[in-house]
Amino acid sequence: MAGKAKYILTVSMDVDADKEAIFNEVYDTEHIPMMREVKGVVSAHRYKMEPLKMALGGEVKSIVMEGEPTYMAVYELEYPEVLIEAGWAKAVDAGRWPTHVRPFTKNRRHVLRKLMD
Repeated sequence: MAGKAKYILTVSMDVDADKEAIFNEVYDTEHIPMMREVKGVVSAHRYKMEPLKMALGGEVKSIVMEGEPTYMAVYELEYPEVLIEAGWAKAVDAGRWPTHVRPFTKNRRHVLRKLMD
């Protein structure tokens, strides 16, 4: 994590299958680039859930996380008030996101975490 980032916001969700292509296109070409420009946002990256196998308790296990959203964006933040400032509010509702993507998302989760060290 960059030195200035003291918080992370994770935003997780699923999307209707027939909207997945536009979801990924808008997220990658519009939404994430705009969010990276917000004052106080150190970085923003996207992730997609993958099958999980790991050594645990002396054996390799396949772990199924039922109900977990498929997609996640991780925003590194300098301070938590970023999320209520004008720059954030403008960016989250810019471009095609609010009309072409957000209505087709579901199982949304927003979690803010503070760096402990």
